[in-house]
Amino acid sequence: MPNPDHERFMRRAIELAARAGLEYGTGAPYGAVIVKDNKIVAEGMNRVLASHDPTWHGEIEAIRLACITLQTPKLTGCSLYTISEPCPMCAAASYWAGIEHIYYSGTVEETLMYAPLHRNLSRELTLPWEQRQIRLTRLLPGEAAEVWKKYQAKVETMPK
Repeated sequence: MPNPDHERFMRRAIELAARAGLEYGTGAPYGAVIVKDNKIVAEGMNRVLASHDPTWHGEIEAIRLACITLQTPKLTGCSLYTISEPCPMCAAASYWAGIEHIYYSGTVEETLMYAPLHRNLSRELTLPWEQRQIRLTRLLPGEAAEVWKKYQAKVETMPK
């Protein structure tokens, strides 16, 4: 039997998605919640259109707000509930934040039936850089390395 709390959290993510896409018109219908200790600590909805920001996905908003709420960049012990399997950006953000479990409702294939504009992104990210639409060119590597070296020295002297 499914855990009723999982279903409650997923229904909230779906409700946020409907608000974003149908009620408020802030972006496509995507919503997410972050849960810790069986309590919602943050919610997010797609605001791409409202903010003119292509990164303002529901998962990203939920992760940002959870980090602020919990006062940490690592969401140890947290789960993400989202209407669809996360896109590559949201999946990467989940890894960076230390999300321990992702629950989703729709598969990528189902989502692509309704959002075909994102169909080629996963394929594009598997290509070597020289074959991608966005070109990657290295400039001033030595100068960047100097900043990293100084940062590493600073971090090593910080109290632990």
